Amino acid sequence: MTNCPEAPVLLEVRDLVVHYGKIEALHGVSLQVRAGELVTLLGANGAGKTTMMRAISGLRPATSGSVWFDGVEVTRIKPHNRVIDGLIQAPEGRGIFPGMTIAENLEMGCYARKFDTRAEHDERLDWVYTTFPRLAERRSQVGGTLSGGEQQMLAIGRALMARPRVLLLDEPSMGLAPMVIAQIFAIISEINGQGTTVLLVEQNAQQALSRSDRAYILETGTITRTGPAAELLRDDSVRAAYLGVA
Repeated sequence: MTNCPEAPVLLEVRDLVVHYGKIEALHGVSLQVRAGELVTLLGANGAGKTTMMRAISGLRPATSGSVWFDGVEVTRIKPHNRVIDGLIQAPEGRGIFPGMTIAENLEMGCYARKFDTRAEHDERLDWVYTTFPRLAERRSQVGGTLSGGEQQMLAIGRALMARPRVLLLDEPSMGLAPMVIAQIFAIISEINGQGTTVLLVEQNAQQALSRSDRAYILETGTITRTGPAAELLRDDSVRAAYLGVA
């Protein structure tokens, strides 16, 4: 978690509307992420969080509104070109290649974001393995044989190999045991602390808000609250809705 209120806006969503057929999933949503921040988009199942992430990464077309990355509108730019620019997503459900080894999965992360030299590549790979020692220990193991927590580490590690300027994390705690969730969030905080800007989509309010700079609350396709994460974590209505605290 950082404190960067004067940092430039790196990612901005303006009045975004997204449809699935005749169903409007996002109703004019806006948010900002400044360079160096860890920002959480919090909401229950069906709120539209994954739709938002897919629209930001270009996997779901917007009906109207716009997405801006580092001052450039990218709303109509293809997903792979957003990746080349450094807008990188670790998707919901991890999406690893189950028949490939850990090492091969990580190499796929830098398929579009090429390194200038082999030394730069090796330095990045060493950093990912240092961040995720479990992956280093099992680099020859096939991805499909990993535990859920290990697969999540691999999905994040693969995204980091693309050298994200903004890292989009969609439900990284989904389906994981509490001890593993705490470990994953500690790693996310470490990654952010080392300078990577993060937009995090989550349902785990306690972990997400306690580690974020700011947060937005998304309910049925509409942003209903925004503010400093610590402030929202203390808010009685947020605690009742997301932490089960009356």
